[in-house]
Amino acid sequence: MKHDVLVNECLIIPEHELEIATSRAGGPGGQHVNKTDSRVTVRWNVFTSQVLDETQRARIIKNMQAQLTTEGDLLVHNSESRSQLDNKEAALASLASLVKKALLVPKRRKPTKASKSAKIARVNEKKHRGQIKKMRTKKSMYE
Repeated sequence: MKHDVLVNECLIIPEHELEIATSRAGGPGGQHVNKTDSRVTVRWNVFTSQVLDETQRARIIKNMQAQLTTEGDLLVHNSESRSQLDNKEAALASLASLVKKALLVPKRRKPTKASKSAKIARVNEKKHRGQIKKMRTKKSMYE
């Protein structure tokens, strides 16, 4: 229960479904980078997860198609901090936010129409603009 990931009030990813690995982080840091495994990688398989129902699974697969591996694993890497514990917490939080975003159901758009008075006002404004432009032309004496 210590490292379970709370996605929302209805979905908690249990720790036993997560695979957490550490490795050496790249970038600046001098000798510290060469000695410590501070980069954290969290792997969660969407295809075999027991906590998702079929609609949730389909929504995640559809919305996160580019981030999933061919086996259905979602990988989250974090190496922002020099602390492995901080990176682990950040990676788990990132996983939760990614899954929450993928599960979000967009609101259906209700088609709307302009009111009759709005349409009339628009047409009147167009006619007025046309009259203004017509007055700008030079009148020739043969017309």
